[in-house]
Amino acid sequence: MTATLERPALESPKGMLRGAVRGGIASLAGTVCTGLAGVGVTWLAARALDPHTAGAFFAATATFGLGVTVAKLGTQTSLVYWPARMRATGDLTRLAECLRVALAPIAAAALVIAAGLWFAADLLPGRADLVRALAVFLPAAALSDALLAASRGLRAMRPTVLLDRVLRPATQLVLLALVWAAGLGPDVFAALWALPYLPVALLAGLWLGRVRARVVLEQTDVADFTPRRFWVFTAPRAVASFAQMALQRIDVLLVAAFAGLAPAAMYAVAGRFVILGQFVNQGVSQSAQPRLAERLAVRDTAGANLLYQQATAWVVLAAWPLYLLVFTYAPLYLRLFGEHYADGVGIVRVLAATMMVATACGMVDMVLAMGGRTWWNLANVAVALLVMLGVDALLIPRSGALGAAIGLSAAVLVNNLVPLMQVVLGLGLHPFGRATLLACALAAGCFAVPQLLLLPVHSLTLKIAATVAGAVAYAGAAVRFRTVLMQGGR
Repeated sequence: MTATLERPALESPKGMLRGAVRGGIASLAGTVCTGLAGVGVTWLAARALDPHTAGAFFAATATFGLGVTVAKLGTQTSLVYWPARMRATGDLTRLAECLRVALAPIAAAALVIAAGLWFAADLLPGRADLVRALAVFLPAAALSDALLAASRGLRAMRPTVLLDRVLRPATQLVLLALVWAAGLGPDVFAALWALPYLPVALLAGLWLGRVRARVVLEQTDVADFTPRRFWVFTAPRAVASFAQMALQRIDVLLVAAFAGLAPAAMYAVAGRFVILGQFVNQGVSQSAQPRLAERLAVRDTAGANLLYQQATAWVVLAAWPLYLLVFTYAPLYLRLFGEHYADGVGIVRVLAATMMVATACGMVDMVLAMGGRTWWNLANVAVALLVMLGVDALLIPRSGALGAAIGLSAAVLVNNLVPLMQVVLGLGLHPFGRATLLACALAAGCFAVPQLLLLPVHSLTLKIAATVAGAVAYAGAAVRFRTVLMQGGR
């Protein structure tokens, strides 16, 4: 006999923020590992491979990322949205059905796409052997992402942090370092980059089983889940997810096709820091996402707005110093990867300035999706992708990698400012709370202002000293105003 269960009481605003902060800090800690490992992999590729082969490797990983995104069928958001709604309404009876509805099509789609990449590899930019080496691991990558998303929907952040943020990238870095030391070929380099997805997929499945065993205890039968509603919600996300990934990856392929593999390598290296900031945003968003879905499910607009504003402040607090430092020290940053990449300063600075604007908008796409506006999200991403393709087609043949950076910047601005307007007008939410404005002011005051004052000065030592002093002041100010930044207090 099924026991009855009252709808669980929502957390208090402070409890909600404390929970999001705990998950966010854990996720950010994992993000540091992911980001450093990602930069390490880029450095190894730049050092171990010549620019032409490095460009082929980056093109192959971009193709792999697009294939994984298509294979997931847009279910990552749904696998957070529906379990979170079930938990908020006190009904988890259909959780197993929800997982079956999502995972079986993902597995089938991943096998089809992997086979397609294998046989079509000769038609793609770059080297066919690298594409085939990655295609073998595509089903594992798609399933691991889906399983981890379902765990997050049940408020289990630890699997994502430990498996996707720490284990996978750290293993990739170690394996590629061994390949470099042994002097093995680029096909082995590519295969070992993708190999860690296999154990991560297995462990993610086992961990999700443990999470389900803990939460599915007593249920009612009041959830609004059905397979049809799942796919109606998911369908626009499937297209939007591919378009979103295309915004992040297809420009590398376009540079490879229109300007050559060496410029594609320079573009990939120069823009690698963007992924660090995206990981910060993703880490905070993944922690806040299930709580935001719960608040919107019960129409708690005030609670949802508080969470949106605080999450935006946390992302700005962590990401703006990165963007400002990369903007300031772009020549030094590029020198780390070798002399072949020294001409990418303009690319770095265009992207850094753009990402600061995007960061200030917060997790705006996710807010739209958790508010049920997945069709709006699809339209926004489609327009942004068209903008990028248009600008790229116009500028890449003339300006090479810099043209691609301008195209990506235009798309990122469209994909953040348009949904921001929709969130404000359609959902009554906005990211510009007191904490967000304070985080922006602290980052600008501690990192941007000193460098502006030192523009006439050519001493690198003095500029680095000003940066160190600014970082110390930034840390002190963050501690001084921690109540506002972390809890929205005064």
